[in-house]
Amino acid sequence: MITRIFTIAWNTGREAIRSRLLYTLFFFALVLILSSLILANISYVERNRILHDIGMASIRFFSVAIAIFVGVGLIHKEVERRTVYTILSKPLSRGEFLLGKYVGLLGTLWLQAAIMVAVFAAISLLRGVSLDAGHAAAFGLLAVELAVMVAIATLFSAFTTPMLASLFAGGVWIAGNLTRNLRDLGVGSEVEIVRQVTALLHRLLPDLTSFNLSIEAAHGLPIAASDFWLPTLYGAAYVTIVLVCAVTIFERRDFK
Repeated sequence: MITRIFTIAWNTGREAIRSRLLYTLFFFALVLILSSLILANISYVERNRILHDIGMASIRFFSVAIAIFVGVGLIHKEVERRTVYTILSKPLSRGEFLLGKYVGLLGTLWLQAAIMVAVFAAISLLRGVSLDAGHAAAFGLLAVELAVMVAIATLFSAFTTPMLASLFAGGVWIAGNLTRNLRDLGVGSEVEIVRQVTALLHRLLPDLTSFNLSIEAAHGLPIAASDFWLPTLYGAAYVTIVLVCAVTIFERRDFK
């Protein structure tokens, strides 16, 4: 089973690397990271903070964008080219196929994120700005956030078109960054239905804010160990639940 999953993952990774969309977004991410150096140089105050704010925000935004826009086409491409029938006719379950797609894309995204982090680190060192454990924690949680977003993109790609899947996944990412605001809105509301709906959305949607330590890292604020490990465990649990749902849906999908 593991061998079959990693075979699909390897092929998926090679396909993702050849994706023009991935290279386009990746290029813009690197350009924006490099432009942060220019913006930091023309600023007279807090240059290092500006460099880190723009650089880390660029890495996060474009990594998530790649996860969504490449991830939503995982299944559709195979169905459109009719290769899914050939693949699934072999001794390979639909669940193994879907998990292989997920692992392959996630590995590719982690690789491109690592390259962007390396560029960011090089720019920081050239500026004489050191990176500390806070930056490592921030980038570690970015990897967890990517795992969550790829799982969500995989879920939507399992049953709908790429356009709708990208809209759904993008909406989840935006809403996931606002779940705490929704929770606070519900707590402060006097309307019972509003409290119930916001509480339900807060439980269902991923709390993506917990994966974002960019501000703490950029400003050198203290980060407790629980700020890293608890979101990591939460992310692992969320990914597991989403992938179980994705496999369940994909197992019942009719390709005719």
